[in-house]
Amino acid sequence: MTDRRFTVKKKASQKRPHVALLILLLVLVAGSVFMFWPPQDKITQGLDVQGGLSVLLTASKTDGSAVTTEEMERAQQVVERRVNLLGASEATVQVQGTNQLMVQMPGVVDQTAALNTIGSTGLLEFVDVSKITNETVKTVITSGSTYSRDYLVSVGAITPGGDTPVNAVLFTTDYQQTGDAATDEDAVTVNFPTSMTQDPLSGQSLPYQKMTGYKWNPVQLVTGEYTPIFSGSNITNVTVDRQSQGSPYFAVNITLDGTAASAFGATTTELAPTKGQIAILLDGYVQNAPAVQSAITDGSVAITGNYSVGQANQLRTILQSGSLPVSLEVSTAQVVGPTLGQDALRSGILVAVIGLSIVALYLLLFYKGIGFLTAAAIGVFAILYLGVLALLSSLGVFALSLAGIAGIVLAIGVAADSSILVLERFKEEIRMGRSVKASSMTGVKHAIITSIDADLVTLISALALFFLAVGSVQGFGLTLALGVI
Repeated sequence: MTDRRFTVKKKASQKRPHVALLILLLVLVAGSVFMFWPPQDKITQGLDVQGGLSVLLTASKTDGSAVTTEEMERAQQVVERRVNLLGASEATVQVQGTNQLMVQMPGVVDQTAALNTIGSTGLLEFVDVSKITNETVKTVITSGSTYSRDYLVSVGAITPGGDTPVNAVLFTTDYQQTGDAATDEDAVTVNFPTSMTQDPLSGQSLPYQKMTGYKWNPVQLVTGEYTPIFSGSNITNVTVDRQSQGSPYFAVNITLDGTAASAFGATTTELAPTKGQIAILLDGYVQNAPAVQSAITDGSVAITGNYSVGQANQLRTILQSGSLPVSLEVSTAQVVGPTLGQDALRSGILVAVIGLSIVALYLLLFYKGIGFLTAAAIGVFAILYLGVLALLSSLGVFALSLAGIAGIVLAIGVAADSSILVLERFKEEIRMGRSVKASSMTGVKHAIITSIDADLVTLISALALFFLAVGSVQGFGLTLALGVI
C-alpha cells in the first residue's frame, strides 16, 4: 500500500514540469499578444510602409578640396539632430561612400520644408552693416529695405543691355537665352530699387504679372566682405514666440554665451546713437537688417522677419542642431505617399497569410493529427516572434519595412521546415519499430542536430546582411536572424 502511494506521487511529480512549462508558454503567448496588438500601433513602420521622404545628399566644400571622414561624421550628427527635431520617428541618417548621406524620414511628406531644414548649412552670423566691404550690398541694406530686391526675370521678358520695364539698378547676364526657351536656370538677376514696397512674405501678387520666371532672392555676402560679431556656435538657447502681442508673425529668440553677449553689447552700444544696422545672416544670406534702437547687453536677441510659425520653427531647428561643416546638395529626393505604403503593407500581409495557410494545409494533409499540432506550434512561434519585434520597436531598434515582412515570412518558413524535418524523422523512427514515446524522443534529438547545422548557415547569412548591408536589407537580415534564433 505504501509503495502504491509512492508510485502515484512520483507520477504526479513527473507531470508538474510539463504543467509549469505549459503555464509559462501561455504567459509568454499572452504577453506577446499584449506587446504587439494592435500591430499598427505597437510595431513601428518604416518609410516604405507608412510613407515618408528619402533623400540622398552629396557633400562638398567651397574651396574644392575633398571632404574628410571626420567632416562627414559631423555632418551626419548635425543632420540627425535636425531630423529628430523635425519629429520624424525612426528616421535614419547613414554615410554612403566618401561624400554622401542617405536620409530616410518615415511619416514626413512635406518635402520642401524637410529639405530646407536638413540641407541648410545653418551658419548664423550677426554683422555690423557699416563694416561690410561690398558697397553695392551695403547700399541695398542701408536703403531701408529689410529684404533684398533681387528678382529672377525670364530673359525673354527683357532686352539685355537696354531699357527694362522695371527700372533695375543692378543687371547681370550670366545666362544668354531668350524667348520661349528661357527657364529659371536661364534667367538673369535684376535688383529692384527700394521703392518696391510689397513684402515677399505677405502673399500679395507681385506687380509685374506679364513677366515670367521670377522669384524673390535674399542679398548674399561672401567670405571676406564682412566680419561677424558672433556666430551660431555662441548660442546657448533658442525659442519661438510671437513678434508682439496679437501679431500674426513669429520671432526666433536666442540667448548668447558670455563672449558673444559682451561683443554684441559693445557693438550695439556703439551703433545705438546713430541707429546703425546689424545684418542677420544665415548661410551668408541676409535675413533681416534691423536698426539698433538701444544697447543690448543681456545676451538676449530676437530675430524677426515676419516669419510664419512654420518658418520660425524651421529656423529654430537649424540653429539648435548647429551648422554643417560642409555644403550639402540634394542629389535625389523621393516621396513615398502613405496610401502607397499602406497598400504595399496590406499586400505583404496578404502574401504572408496565404503562405502560412498553404504550409498549415500541407501539414494537415500529409501528417494528419500530429501535423495539426505542428501547425499550432508554428502559430505559437509566430505570436512570440511578433512580440519580440514589438519589443524591439518600443526600444527604437526596429522599424518594419517591406523587406522586413519578407524576412518574417521566410523566418516562419524556416521554422516550418525544421518542424517538417522533425516529423519526417519521427515517421522514420516509427517505421523502424520503435514506440511513439521513444520515436518522439529520438526523432526530435536527431532532427534538432540536423536542423541546427542548416539554421546556423542561414543565421550567418542573415547576420551578414544586417551588419554589412544598409537600409531595408538590414531589416530583412534582422527579421530573418531573429526567426532563426
